[in-house]
Amino acid sequence: MTARIVCDVERIGPWVCERTGATYVPGSSSGVGLERRGVLVAGVLFDQFTGGSVCMHVASDGSRAWMTREYLGYCFAYPFRQLGVKKIIGLVDSTNERALAFDKALGFKVEHVIEDAGKTGSLVILSMSEKDCRWLDIGERYGFQWAARRAA
Repeated sequence: MTARIVCDVERIGPWVCERTGATYVPGSSSGVGLERRGVLVAGVLFDQFTGGSVCMHVASDGSRAWMTREYLGYCFAYPFRQLGVKKIIGLVDSTNERALAFDKALGFKVEHVIEDAGKTGSLVILSMSEKDCRWLDIGERYGFQWAARRAA
């Protein structure tokens, strides 16, 4: 079954937010989705772009079939190469052990924990810098090479 990467944020944004419990705000984000047979199976929403960082929110249909090297490469090449950020930030409730383990397996590191700031626990702030991102080489092997917006 062939998968296709899509960048329709008006479709991806509400889909990701529905699964993560967030509220989608049109015009405030960008997204990268993966579809099979026209149905979204994964989505990554990027928001809170500061110039130096961007927040990344990930959702899936519950399967692991979406987690391909090509898709992950694209999802990390976009913020680092296209947006030119220095860090990607993830915000996770401390009670969401599955999401924390997933983010750490991708290469995110815990930066800080804010007690009682999560929906049901503490808010864990994770980040990944470009130099620590092992997915960029994969993304570039698949041809995702953008000219970064940041000044040289």
